[in-house]
Amino acid sequence: MELSKISETYTLNRSTYINLRWIGIIGQLITINFVKFILGFDFDFIEANLIILIGAISNFFLLFYYKKIQLSNRSALNFLLIDIIQLSTLLYLTGGILNPFSIFLLIPSVFASSNLKIKTNLFLISVTLISIIFLTIYSKELPGPLEEIIINNYYYYAIPIGLIIALIFLNYFALIFGKESNLRKEALNKIQELISKEHELVSLGTQAAAAAHSLGTPLSTIKIVSQDLMEQLKNNKYLKKDIDLLVSQVDRCNDILKRLSINSTLEDDFIDKDLNLHNYLKEIVNSFKEISKKNYIINVEQDTNSFDIKKSIEIIYGIRNFIGNANKYAKKNIYITIKSDSEISEIIIEDDGPGFSKDILTKIGEPYIKSLKSNNNKKSGLGLGIFIGKTLLEKNYAKILFRNSETRGGAEIKIEWMNKNLAKI
Repeated sequence: MELSKISETYTLNRSTYINLRWIGIIGQLITINFVKFILGFDFDFIEANLIILIGAISNFFLLFYYKKIQLSNRSALNFLLIDIIQLSTLLYLTGGILNPFSIFLLIPSVFASSNLKIKTNLFLISVTLISIIFLTIYSKELPGPLEEIIINNYYYYAIPIGLIIALIFLNYFALIFGKESNLRKEALNKIQELISKEHELVSLGTQAAAAAHSLGTPLSTIKIVSQDLMEQLKNNKYLKKDIDLLVSQVDRCNDILKRLSINSTLEDDFIDKDLNLHNYLKEIVNSFKEISKKNYIINVEQDTNSFDIKKSIEIIYGIRNFIGNANKYAKKNIYITIKSDSEISEIIIEDDGPGFSKDILTKIGEPYIKSLKSNNNKKSGLGLGIFIGKTLLEKNYAKILFRNSETRGGAEIKIEWMNKNLAKI
Protein backbone atom coordinates (compact mmCIF):
# COMPACT_ATOMS: atom_id res chain seq x y z
CA MET A 1 0.00 0.00 0.00
CA GLU A 2 1.27 3.46 -0.85
CA LEU A 3 2.07 5.59 2.16
CA SER A 4 0.01 8.47 0.79
CA LYS A 5 -3.08 6.28 1.19
CA ILE A 6 -2.44 5.24 4.77
CA SER A 7 -4.35 8.19 6.22
CA GLU A 8 -7.33 7.25 4.03
CA THR A 9 -7.57 3.77 5.57
CA TYR A 10 -9.70 3.76 8.70
CA THR A 11 -10.13 0.63 10.78
CA LEU A 12 -10.75 -0.62 14.30
CA ASN A 13 -8.80 -3.44 15.86
CA ARG A 14 -11.31 -6.29 16.17
CA SER A 15 -9.95 -7.92 19.34
CA THR A 16 -9.70 -4.58 21.18
CA TYR A 17 -13.23 -3.63 20.18
CA ILE A 18 -14.64 -7.05 21.19
CA ASN A 19 -13.00 -6.77 24.63
CA LEU A 20 -14.40 -3.28 25.15
CA ARG A 21 -17.88 -4.48 24.19
CA TRP A 22 -17.65 -7.41 26.63
CA ILE A 23 -16.79 -4.97 29.40
CA GLY A 24 -19.87 -2.90 28.51
CA ILE A 25 -22.20 -5.91 28.22
CA ILE A 26 -21.05 -7.50 31.48
CA GLY A 27 -21.32 -4.12 33.20
CA GLN A 28 -24.90 -3.72 31.95
CA LEU A 29 -25.81 -7.23 33.09
CA ILE A 30 -24.36 -6.72 36.59
CA THR A 31 -26.06 -3.32 36.97
CA ILE A 32 -29.50 -4.55 35.85
CA ASN A 33 -29.45 -7.58 38.15
CA PHE A 34 -28.03 -5.58 41.07
CA VAL A 35 -30.87 -3.05 40.79
CA LYS A 36 -33.45 -5.83 40.53
CA PHE A 37 -32.32 -8.34 43.15
CA ILE A 38 -30.20 -6.31 45.59
CA LEU A 39 -31.95 -2.94 45.59
CA GLY A 40 -35.35 -4.49 44.79
CA PHE A 41 -36.41 -1.74 42.35
CA ASP A 42 -39.19 -2.53 39.92
CA PHE A 43 -38.71 -2.12 36.15
CA ASP A 44 -38.97 -4.13 32.90
CA PHE A 45 -36.36 -6.64 33.98
CA ILE A 46 -36.97 -9.31 31.30
CA GLU A 47 -37.01 -6.79 28.41
CA ALA A 48 -33.80 -5.20 29.72
CA ASN A 49 -32.02 -8.56 29.78
CA LEU A 50 -33.23 -9.32 26.26
CA ILE A 51 -31.69 -6.06 25.06
CA ILE A 52 -28.39 -7.01 26.73
CA LEU A 53 -28.64 -10.43 25.05
CA ILE A 54 -28.83 -8.72 21.63
CA GLY A 55 -25.55 -6.96 22.39
CA ALA A 56 -23.97 -10.25 23.46
CA ILE A 57 -25.15 -12.03 20.28
CA SER A 58 -23.65 -9.29 18.09
CA ASN A 59 -20.37 -9.65 19.99
CA PHE A 60 -20.38 -13.43 19.50
CA PHE A 61 -20.86 -12.75 15.78
CA LEU A 62 -17.77 -10.52 15.82
CA LEU A 63 -15.84 -13.12 17.76
CA PHE A 64 -16.65 -16.24 15.74
CA TYR A 65 -17.90 -15.18 12.31
CA TYR A 66 -16.07 -11.96 11.47
CA LYS A 67 -12.68 -13.29 10.39
CA LYS A 68 -10.80 -10.08 9.58
CA ILE A 69 -8.30 -8.75 12.10
CA GLN A 70 -9.41 -5.16 11.46
CA LEU A 71 -12.97 -3.89 11.22
CA SER A 72 -13.45 -1.83 8.08
CA ASN A 73 -14.96 1.64 8.32
CA ARG A 74 -18.39 0.34 7.24
CA SER A 75 -18.36 -2.69 9.56
CA ALA A 76 -17.27 -0.53 12.48
CA LEU A 77 -20.11 1.90 11.69
CA ASN A 78 -22.68 -0.93 11.76
CA PHE A 79 -21.54 -2.32 15.10
CA LEU A 80 -21.15 1.10 16.75
CA LEU A 81 -24.65 1.92 15.55
CA ILE A 82 -25.88 -1.28 17.22
CA ASP A 83 -24.13 -0.17 20.43
CA ILE A 84 -25.88 3.21 20.42
CA ILE A 85 -29.32 1.74 19.67
CA GLN A 86 -28.89 -1.09 22.17
CA LEU A 87 -27.85 1.26 24.99
CA SER A 88 -30.55 3.81 24.08
CA THR A 89 -33.21 1.07 24.25
CA LEU A 90 -31.89 -0.10 27.62
CA LEU A 91 -31.96 3.48 28.91
CA TYR A 92 -35.51 3.91 27.60
CA LEU A 93 -36.60 1.00 29.79
CA THR A 94 -34.76 2.34 32.85
CA GLY A 95 -35.50 6.05 33.20
CA GLY A 96 -34.21 7.59 29.97
CA ILE A 97 -32.05 10.68 30.30
CA LEU A 98 -32.33 10.63 34.13
CA ASN A 99 -30.49 7.29 34.25
CA PRO A 100 -26.94 8.06 35.54
CA PHE A 101 -25.52 5.68 32.92
CA SER A 102 -26.83 7.84 30.05
CA ILE A 103 -23.36 9.37 29.82
CA PHE A 104 -22.20 6.09 28.22
CA LEU A 105 -24.10 7.15 25.08
CA LEU A 106 -21.14 9.41 24.26
CA ILE A 107 -18.60 6.59 24.10
CA PRO A 108 -19.28 5.06 20.63
CA SER A 109 -18.98 8.34 18.71
CA VAL A 110 -15.91 9.48 20.69
CA PHE A 111 -14.34 6.06 20.17
CA ALA A 112 -14.98 6.35 16.42
CA SER A 113 -13.73 9.91 16.03
CA SER A 114 -10.04 9.05 16.15
CA ASN A 115 -10.29 5.82 14.14
CA LEU A 116 -12.97 6.20 11.47
CA LYS A 117 -13.82 8.60 8.67
CA ILE A 118 -15.17 12.04 9.47
CA LYS A 119 -18.48 11.29 7.70
CA THR A 120 -18.90 8.14 9.78
CA ASN A 121 -18.19 10.07 12.96
CA LEU A 122 -20.66 12.85 12.05
CA PHE A 123 -23.34 10.23 11.38
CA LEU A 124 -22.73 8.58 14.77
CA ILE A 125 -22.82 11.99 16.48
CA SER A 126 -26.16 12.69 14.79
CA VAL A 127 -27.61 9.33 15.90
CA THR A 128 -26.36 9.94 19.46
CA LEU A 129 -27.88 13.44 19.43
CA ILE A 130 -31.25 12.05 18.28
CA SER A 131 -31.07 9.37 20.98
CA ILE A 132 -30.43 11.98 23.70
CA ILE A 133 -33.36 14.12 22.52
CA PHE A 134 -35.64 11.06 22.24
CA LEU A 135 -34.73 9.84 25.73
CA THR A 136 -35.39 13.34 27.09
CA ILE A 137 -38.97 13.27 25.78
CA TYR A 138 -39.85 9.56 25.90
CA SER A 139 -38.88 6.97 28.48
CA LYS A 140 -40.27 4.77 31.22
CA GLU A 141 -39.93 5.66 34.89
CA LEU A 142 -36.52 5.59 36.51
CA PRO A 143 -36.32 2.55 38.83
CA GLY A 144 -36.39 3.71 42.44
CA PRO A 145 -37.71 3.10 45.93
CA LEU A 146 -40.67 5.42 45.30
CA GLU A 147 -43.34 5.18 42.63
CA GLU A 148 -42.71 8.69 41.35
CA ILE A 149 -39.60 10.83 41.41
CA ILE A 150 -40.16 14.59 41.11
CA ILE A 151 -37.36 16.42 39.29
CA ASN A 152 -37.16 20.17 38.78
CA ASN A 153 -37.48 21.06 35.05
CA TYR A 154 -34.33 23.21 35.14
CA TYR A 155 -32.33 20.25 36.35
CA TYR A 156 -34.14 17.79 34.09
CA TYR A 157 -33.37 19.67 30.86
CA ALA A 158 -29.88 20.58 32.02
CA ILE A 159 -28.91 16.90 31.80
CA PRO A 160 -29.45 16.49 28.01
CA ILE A 161 -27.95 19.93 27.34
CA GLY A 162 -24.85 18.91 29.30
CA LEU A 163 -24.66 15.61 27.42
CA ILE A 164 -24.96 17.36 24.05
CA ILE A 165 -22.23 19.88 24.95
CA ALA A 166 -20.00 17.05 26.17
CA LEU A 167 -20.74 15.09 22.97
CA ILE A 168 -19.63 17.96 20.73
CA PHE A 169 -16.66 18.93 22.92
CA LEU A 170 -15.23 15.42 23.30
CA ASN A 171 -15.70 14.55 19.63
CA TYR A 172 -14.06 17.78 18.49
CA PHE A 173 -10.93 17.13 20.55
CA ALA A 174 -10.90 13.44 19.67
CA LEU A 175 -11.05 14.36 15.97
CA ILE A 176 -8.18 16.86 16.31
CA PHE A 177 -5.96 14.53 18.32
CA GLY A 178 -6.92 11.58 16.13
CA LYS A 179 -5.91 13.46 13.00
CA GLU A 180 -2.56 14.45 14.52
CA SER A 181 -2.00 10.87 15.66
CA ASN A 182 -2.76 9.49 12.19
CA LEU A 183 -0.40 11.98 10.55
CA ARG A 184 2.38 11.10 12.97
CA LYS A 185 1.72 7.38 12.46
CA GLU A 186 1.94 7.88 8.70
CA ALA A 187 5.19 9.81 9.04
CA LEU A 188 6.67 7.14 11.32
CA ASN A 189 5.66 4.47 8.80
CA LYS A 190 7.50 6.52 6.19
CA ILE A 191 10.60 6.50 8.39
CA GLN A 192 10.35 2.74 8.81
CA GLU A 193 10.08 2.23 5.07
CA LEU A 194 13.03 4.51 4.31
CA ILE A 195 15.25 2.90 6.93
CA SER A 196 14.30 -0.56 5.66
CA LYS A 197 15.30 0.49 2.14
CA GLU A 198 18.57 1.88 3.47
CA HIS A 199 19.29 -1.41 5.25
CA GLU A 200 18.50 -3.30 2.04
CA LEU A 201 20.82 -1.05 0.03
CA VAL A 202 23.61 -1.42 2.56
CA SER A 203 23.09 -5.17 2.61
CA LEU A 204 23.10 -5.34 -1.19
CA GLY A 205 26.15 -3.09 -1.37
CA THR A 206 28.01 -5.23 1.15
CA GLN A 207 27.07 -8.43 -0.66
CA ALA A 208 28.11 -6.93 -3.98
CA ALA A 209 31.45 -5.84 -2.54
CA ALA A 210 31.94 -9.28 -1.00
CA ALA A 211 31.10 -10.91 -4.34
CA ALA A 212 33.55 -8.66 -6.17
CA HIS A 213 36.24 -9.42 -3.66
CA SER A 214 35.58 -13.18 -3.57
CA LEU A 215 35.27 -13.64 -7.33
CA GLY A 216 38.36 -11.58 -8.11
CA THR A 217 40.81 -14.45 -7.50
CA PRO A 218 39.03 -17.20 -9.50
CA LEU A 219 38.44 -14.80 -12.40
CA SER A 220 42.13 -13.89 -12.40
CA THR A 221 42.98 -17.59 -12.49
CA ILE A 222 40.61 -18.15 -15.40
CA LYS A 223 42.15 -15.22 -17.24
CA ILE A 224 45.70 -16.53 -16.74
CA VAL A 225 44.75 -20.04 -17.92
CA SER A 226 42.86 -18.65 -20.94
CA GLN A 227 45.84 -16.49 -21.91
CA ASP A 228 48.12 -19.54 -21.68
CA LEU A 229 45.69 -21.47 -23.88
CA MET A 230 45.63 -18.62 -26.35
CA GLU A 231 49.41 -18.66 -26.56
CA GLN A 232 49.51 -22.43 -27.04
CA LEU A 233 46.64 -22.61 -29.53
CA LYS A 234 47.21 -19.38 -31.42
CA ASN A 235 47.64 -21.31 -34.69
CA ASN A 236 44.39 -23.22 -34.20
CA LYS A 237 41.81 -21.20 -36.13
CA TYR A 238 38.85 -23.16 -34.75
CA LEU A 239 39.69 -22.71 -31.06
CA LYS A 240 41.27 -19.22 -31.20
CA LYS A 241 37.87 -17.45 -31.56
CA ASP A 242 36.44 -19.31 -28.59
CA ILE A 243 39.44 -18.49 -26.41
CA ASP A 244 39.31 -14.80 -27.47
CA LEU A 245 35.65 -14.74 -26.48
CA LEU A 246 36.48 -16.37 -23.13
CA VAL A 247 39.16 -13.75 -22.36
CA SER A 248 36.89 -10.86 -23.34
CA GLN A 249 34.08 -12.17 -21.13
CA VAL A 250 36.47 -12.54 -18.19
CA ASP A 251 37.52 -8.90 -18.68
CA ARG A 252 33.88 -7.89 -18.83
CA CYS A 253 33.16 -9.72 -15.56
CA ASN A 254 36.04 -7.89 -13.91
CA ASP A 255 34.69 -4.53 -15.08
CA ILE A 256 31.21 -5.32 -13.73
CA LEU A 257 32.59 -6.42 -10.37
CA LYS A 258 34.71 -3.28 -10.12
CA ARG A 259 31.60 -1.15 -10.59
CA LEU A 260 29.76 -3.17 -7.92
CA SER A 261 32.61 -2.83 -5.51
CA ILE A 262 32.89 0.28 -3.36
CA ASN A 263 36.64 0.14 -3.89
CA SER A 264 38.25 -1.90 -6.65
CA THR A 265 41.33 -2.49 -4.48
CA LEU A 266 39.25 -3.64 -1.55
CA GLU A 267 40.79 -5.94 0.98
CA ASP A 268 39.10 -8.21 3.49
CA ASP A 269 38.29 -5.31 5.84
CA PHE A 270 35.96 -3.61 3.37
CA ILE A 271 32.97 -3.97 5.70
CA ASP A 272 31.70 -0.79 7.44
CA LYS A 273 34.35 1.02 9.44
CA ASP A 274 33.75 3.15 12.51
CA LEU A 275 34.52 6.83 11.87
CA ASN A 276 34.82 10.02 13.85
CA LEU A 277 32.25 12.77 13.43
CA HIS A 278 34.40 14.76 11.00
CA ASN A 279 34.87 11.83 8.62
CA TYR A 280 31.19 10.99 8.95
CA LEU A 281 30.34 14.43 7.61
CA LYS A 282 32.95 14.28 4.87
CA GLU A 283 31.39 11.06 3.54
CA ILE A 284 27.90 12.59 3.57
CA VAL A 285 29.00 15.88 2.00
CA ASN A 286 30.93 14.06 -0.74
CA SER A 287 27.74 12.27 -1.74
CA PHE A 288 26.03 15.66 -2.19
CA LYS A 289 28.90 17.20 -4.12
CA GLU A 290 28.33 14.65 -6.90
CA ILE A 291 24.76 15.90 -7.50
CA SER A 292 24.90 19.55 -6.37
CA LYS A 293 26.75 22.67 -7.50
CA LYS A 294 26.48 24.31 -4.06
CA ASN A 295 29.60 25.04 -2.02
CA TYR A 296 30.05 22.98 1.13
CA ILE A 297 32.26 24.62 3.74
CA ILE A 298 33.25 22.38 6.66
CA ASN A 299 34.79 24.16 9.62
CA VAL A 300 36.29 22.28 12.57
CA GLU A 301 36.29 24.84 15.36
CA GLN A 302 37.26 22.46 18.12
CA ASP A 303 37.99 18.76 17.89
CA THR A 304 39.70 17.74 21.10
CA ASN A 305 37.87 14.46 21.39
CA SER A 306 37.55 13.01 17.87
CA PHE A 307 36.81 9.42 18.90
CA ASP A 308 35.36 6.92 16.45
CA ILE A 309 31.66 6.16 16.66
CA LYS A 310 29.79 3.15 15.36
CA LYS A 311 28.54 3.55 11.82
CA SER A 312 24.77 3.98 12.04
CA ILE A 313 22.34 4.16 9.13
CA GLU A 314 19.95 6.18 11.30
CA ILE A 315 22.55 8.84 12.10
CA ILE A 316 23.73 9.01 8.48
CA TYR A 317 20.18 9.31 7.18
CA GLY A 318 19.25 11.90 9.82
CA ILE A 319 22.22 14.15 9.07
CA ARG A 320 21.75 13.65 5.31
CA ASN A 321 18.16 14.91 5.59
CA PHE A 322 19.27 18.12 7.29
CA ILE A 323 22.13 18.70 4.83
CA GLY A 324 19.75 17.90 1.95
CA ASN A 325 17.31 20.47 3.31
CA ALA A 326 20.09 23.08 3.45
CA ASN A 327 21.12 22.16 -0.10
CA LYS A 328 17.53 22.66 -1.28
CA TYR A 329 17.16 26.19 0.10
CA ALA A 330 20.72 27.55 0.01
CA LYS A 331 21.53 30.17 -2.61
CA LYS A 332 25.17 29.23 -2.91
CA ASN A 333 26.82 28.05 0.32
CA ILE A 334 26.20 25.47 3.02
CA TYR A 335 28.24 25.91 6.19
CA ILE A 336 28.91 22.93 8.46
CA THR A 337 30.65 23.49 11.78
CA ILE A 338 31.95 20.70 14.03
CA LYS A 339 32.67 21.23 17.71
CA SER A 340 33.84 18.57 20.12
CA ASP A 341 35.32 18.65 23.60
CA SER A 342 35.64 16.20 26.43
CA GLU A 343 31.90 16.23 27.18
CA ILE A 344 29.89 17.38 24.14
CA SER A 345 30.02 16.93 20.36
CA GLU A 346 27.89 19.05 18.08
CA ILE A 347 27.24 19.75 14.41
CA ILE A 348 25.86 23.07 13.20
CA ILE A 349 24.40 23.17 9.68
CA GLU A 350 23.70 26.63 8.20
CA ASP A 351 22.82 27.95 4.75
CA ASP A 352 22.53 31.34 3.06
CA GLY A 353 18.91 30.79 1.97
CA PRO A 354 15.71 32.48 3.17
CA GLY A 355 15.66 30.61 6.50
CA PHE A 356 12.68 29.17 8.35
CA SER A 357 9.41 31.06 8.01
CA LYS A 358 8.35 32.67 11.28
CA ASP A 359 4.86 31.15 11.09
CA ILE A 360 6.25 27.59 11.19
CA LEU A 361 9.42 28.09 13.25
CA THR A 362 7.71 26.95 16.46
CA LYS A 363 6.32 23.86 14.67
CA ILE A 364 9.58 22.71 13.04
CA GLY A 365 10.03 18.99 13.64
CA GLU A 366 6.34 18.13 13.26
CA PRO A 367 5.27 16.21 10.12
CA TYR A 368 3.09 17.72 7.39
CA ILE A 369 3.45 21.43 8.09
CA LYS A 370 3.55 24.13 5.46
CA SER A 371 4.21 27.85 5.49
CA LEU A 372 1.26 30.12 4.85
CA LYS A 373 3.43 32.61 2.97
CA SER A 374 2.67 32.45 -0.76
CA ASN A 375 6.25 33.09 -1.84
CA ASN A 376 7.43 29.96 -0.01
CA ASN A 377 4.71 27.53 -1.05
CA LYS A 378 6.20 26.58 -4.42
CA LYS A 379 9.49 25.46 -2.95
CA SER A 380 8.43 24.37 0.53
CA GLY A 381 7.76 20.77 1.41
CA LEU A 382 5.62 19.22 4.11
CA GLY A 383 8.26 19.07 6.85
CA LEU A 384 8.54 15.29 6.53
CA GLY A 385 12.29 15.31 5.85
CA ILE A 386 13.03 17.35 8.96
CA PHE A 387 10.65 15.21 11.01
CA ILE A 388 12.45 12.06 9.83
CA GLY A 389 15.89 13.52 10.55
CA LYS A 390 14.84 14.79 13.98
CA THR A 391 13.19 11.51 14.96
CA LEU A 392 16.13 9.35 13.87
CA LEU A 393 18.74 11.53 15.58
CA GLU A 394 16.77 11.97 18.80
CA LYS A 395 16.40 8.19 18.88
CA ASN A 396 20.21 8.14 18.95
CA TYR A 397 20.49 10.51 21.95
CA ALA A 398 20.83 13.77 19.99
CA LYS A 399 19.32 17.14 20.95
CA ILE A 400 18.11 19.21 17.99
CA LEU A 401 17.70 23.01 17.86
CA PHE A 402 16.08 24.82 14.91
CA ARG A 403 16.46 28.55 14.38
CA ASN A 404 17.46 31.14 11.80
CA SER A 405 21.17 31.87 11.58
CA GLU A 406 22.29 35.28 12.81
CA THR A 407 25.50 35.21 10.74
CA ARG A 408 24.58 33.36 7.51
CA GLY A 409 21.07 34.70 7.00
CA GLY A 410 19.46 31.31 6.37
CA ALA A 411 18.33 28.36 8.47
CA GLU A 412 20.44 26.89 11.26
CA ILE A 413 20.18 23.38 12.70
CA LYS A 414 22.22 22.43 15.72
CA ILE A 415 22.72 18.74 16.54
CA GLU A 416 24.28 17.99 19.92
CA TRP A 417 25.35 14.78 21.66
CA MET A 418 26.81 14.05 25.04
CA ASN A 419 29.99 12.12 24.25
CA LYS A 420 29.08 9.38 26.71
CA ASN A 421 25.84 8.78 24.75
CA LEU A 422 27.52 9.04 21.37
CA ALA A 423 30.05 6.41 22.37
CA LYS A 424 27.40 3.82 23.24
CA ILE A 425 25.48 4.04 19.94
